[in-house]
Amino acid sequence: MFPAGPPIYSLLRLPLLQLLLLVVQAVGRGLGRASPAGGPLEDVVIERYHIPRACPREVQMGDFVRYHYNGTFEDGKKFDSSYDRNTLVAIVVGVGRLITGMDRGLMGMCVNERRRLIVPPHLGYGSIGLAGLIPPDATLYFDVVLLDVWNKEDTVQVSILLRPPHCPRMIQDGDFVRYHYNGTLLDGTSFDTSYSRGGTYDTYVGSGWLIKGMDQGLLGMCPGERRKIIIPPFLAYGEKGYGTVIPPQASLVFHVLLIDVHNPKDTVQLETLELPLGCVRRAVAGDFMRYHYNGSLMDGEGPFDSLPGPPALYCSYSRNHTYNTYIGQGYIIPGMDQGLQGACVGERRRITIPPHLAYGENGTGDKIPGSAVLIFNVHVIDFHNPADVVEIKTLSRPSETCNETTKLGDFVRYHYNCSLLDGTQLFTSHDYGAPQEATLGANKVIEGLDMGLQGMCVGERRQLIVPPHLAHGENGARGVPGSAVLQFEVELVSREDGLPTGYLFVWHEDPPANLFEDMDLNKDGEVPPEEFSTFIKAQVSEGKGRLMPGQDPEKTIGDMFQNQDRNQDGKITVEELKLKSDEDEERVHEEL
Repeated sequence: MFPAGPPIYSLLRLPLLQLLLLVVQAVGRGLGRASPAGGPLEDVVIERYHIPRACPREVQMGDFVRYHYNGTFEDGKKFDSSYDRNTLVAIVVGVGRLITGMDRGLMGMCVNERRRLIVPPHLGYGSIGLAGLIPPDATLYFDVVLLDVWNKEDTVQVSILLRPPHCPRMIQDGDFVRYHYNGTLLDGTSFDTSYSRGGTYDTYVGSGWLIKGMDQGLLGMCPGERRKIIIPPFLAYGEKGYGTVIPPQASLVFHVLLIDVHNPKDTVQLETLELPLGCVRRAVAGDFMRYHYNGSLMDGEGPFDSLPGPPALYCSYSRNHTYNTYIGQGYIIPGMDQGLQGACVGERRRITIPPHLAYGENGTGDKIPGSAVLIFNVHVIDFHNPADVVEIKTLSRPSETCNETTKLGDFVRYHYNCSLLDGTQLFTSHDYGAPQEATLGANKVIEGLDMGLQGMCVGERRQLIVPPHLAHGENGARGVPGSAVLQFEVELVSREDGLPTGYLFVWHEDPPANLFEDMDLNKDGEVPPEEFSTFIKAQVSEGKGRLMPGQDPEKTIGDMFQNQDRNQDGKITVEELKLKSDEDEERVHEEL
């Protein structure tokens, strides 16, 4: 675009012929050239040898026109041409400023139409002629092409060529806009285009930065809309024109595509696209969020990065992982920081961010231009706060009285389903056909699950929400994304009291007074592995003691034997056999 300039009201200095054409009706009417029937011509003969397909308006009396012409006599001799002077005729028709024949010949003409006019003497320069240029009683021939027509009563003409189905806002005075355009004269001659410069034209509307006609023509336009705007000269560059590309008194035609619009007073605009039922928690500043998004410009043209919606500029989906960040802490653009707060897990929302809350006048990289309004379609996967603990919700409890609940050290069997908060299932014990087994507090499961399994009754079902710092952390695990909040549904199948730390076997009552003698089944003064195993299994079978739960009994008994076989000779003697409680007591004495 060219900047608006002050209107010029001084008269243009007219070429010689145009001054001569102002002489009308002052000459006598001589006899004209013979008509085809043999008599003199009574009126102008008009031959329309090129008529454009589209003719939005025809020349009427009082219109201002711009045209080129060649003027010749009957023998073909040229007496004048606007082409030779490289200057169009610019004049009002039908008000006596042209010879009568030309006034009549231009009526009803369309832009880009070509006509041959035969003007008899009495409608030209009559019996007097024009000294030194046009002889008396001369019939004149004009080849005319009309390039422009307008009227002082004209206004800006707006034609909507394409309007998007969704119009978030329309241009108003004071808005800042970004648009592409092709600028032509009314005859189609191109004088400027934003496309050749590789960037939009960016400006305020209604603030005097544009020609008046463009200020008016852009009002009410939607992002993504295409318009044709025809501007009469007195609302464009007027009598002066602009440089060498826009002649004086030229009507201008702009084909405009609006890219985006905002106002410096705009804030972030939120539109909820989908809100899951049962939203009990909304994101606040300081939360850590994982979300997917599509980012696009306001006109829907992209790409700049991704969700369902317009072509994307930037897209988390294309990278096959979420965007993970703290919100309200300045890690992301201010508009996104604001737009994500108050969101629920699973919510989909559209966030429209004006440039002063995005990347400002400079933009960023080669995908986000300066002063661009950004639109993000966001799907919140999960969020948490570093101060979060495990959330426990009891889904069902057994009807019978529950006198004992799980505690640290207990051996438990449980079924579970593990998923992300968006419902994506990760793991389930049902795939293995058997419950999961764990000793609580033994660091065999993630900390949050360990905590959530405590205090349960056999047969109880719970839902556990485990934040990532109590799960797999920032790095995740196989099949688990980094910083993911996990949801478990667990059902306790069984529990057994655990053993004290370091114990493989405990007595339910006092051990036998003569433990070695009872263990030495064949009374030969030594206990081999077979006798040791038989004795321990008998104590378990009779309910006198129990092995560490959750372990292979044979391995546990084997470990117990190795611990007692001090010299590793494959047998236990009376000197070697010691209870763990006695060993612990001796160790205390040694330390003292």
